[in-house]
Amino acid sequence: MANARESHVSYRWTAPTLAVLLGGLLLVGCGRDAARAPAAAPEVAVITVAPEPAVLTTELPGRVSAFRTAEIRPQVSGVLMKRLYREGAEVRAGQALYQIDPATYQAALDNAQATLARAEAQLPPLRLRAERVQSLQADRAVSQQDVDDAASALLQAEAEVKVWKAAVAAAQVNLSRCKITAPVSGRIGRSSATEGALVTAYQPLALSTIQQIDSVYVDVTQSTGDVLQLRRRLDSGLLRQGSAEVSLVLEDGLAYSHRGMLRFREVTTDPTTGSVILRAAFPNPDAVLLPGMFVHALIEDGVNEQSILIPQQGVSRTPKGEPIALVIGEGSVVEQRLLTLDRAVGSRWLVTSGLTIGEQVIVEGSQRARAGTTVKAVPFAETAADSARQGPTTPHPATAN
Repeated sequence: MANARESHVSYRWTAPTLAVLLGGLLLVGCGRDAARAPAAAPEVAVITVAPEPAVLTTELPGRVSAFRTAEIRPQVSGVLMKRLYREGAEVRAGQALYQIDPATYQAALDNAQATLARAEAQLPPLRLRAERVQSLQADRAVSQQDVDDAASALLQAEAEVKVWKAAVAAAQVNLSRCKITAPVSGRIGRSSATEGALVTAYQPLALSTIQQIDSVYVDVTQSTGDVLQLRRRLDSGLLRQGSAEVSLVLEDGLAYSHRGMLRFREVTTDPTTGSVILRAAFPNPDAVLLPGMFVHALIEDGVNEQSILIPQQGVSRTPKGEPIALVIGEGSVVEQRLLTLDRAVGSRWLVTSGLTIGEQVIVEGSQRARAGTTVKAVPFAETAADSARQGPTTPHPATAN
């Protein structure tokens, strides 16, 4: 009986044990099969390299200057009696600005006019005497010397009249200059002199300054190296001459609402900076641009009809700072390419070498792809904002290889 019980107990515990062991063996076999299954290729978003036209611009710093600037200085000396304008106001050409005490100049004019009248009063008798002596010469009643003396006296009197006429004109000019007027229309600044101040003719310190700012100039500097490079590109046909329009970015980062026109490029290079000055003219109806204001000018260099542009997120850097991109080669194998970048065009890079037409560049998912690995490519869905944004294009010296 004891042996029978022992046999029964052994059979009852052996069956579950066998079931557990069998389940473990099945799990081990499934794990080995899963380990032997190939991993799925990572999915990456790509773009296909294709040429497209791109407008290339250069961002240059510049300063605003007034379209016209006139410094107001007295042309006669005297004491200021009145200031006839409001500081900061708009004035028109010919408007009276200052009044200098005219008493001295009025007296000088009166004196010149009186002397002129006296000289003119001496003319009639001298003219009659010269005519009388001339008539008596025919009868040989007077000598030739008398005739010459009478003619000379008449000429001297006439010259004296001309001298005093000129003196009267000069006195009138000086008297009129006692009222200082605006030579041009524009906005006038603060006054450097007040009533009762003694001013001198053509003094170094201007009484005030008028600036015409309904239109303004923006002067920017460009290195001669960039000028030569641009000229070579235009001459070689890589770039097509663009328009002469210029846009501005203000100090607060906002774009100026009006576009300007490039007027000229200076013919002389600054020897200290190695740069030339470019001048553009802008309308300024709302007086947003003020003389001396710092701005950024976006100047159109030209149009590249065969540009290769790739999104900036598709470019990374080596430890040395060299720009690289990952492209998909034969058999969907990832390859690494060293690029040469020209500049940023909105949210994309302009590539000058390293890529060929038709290649697929990885834009998203590069962290899952390495050179030599196989990937699955899907088209990159560029957002409408990225595709429409064509912001300022500026040289990128750090990436130009």
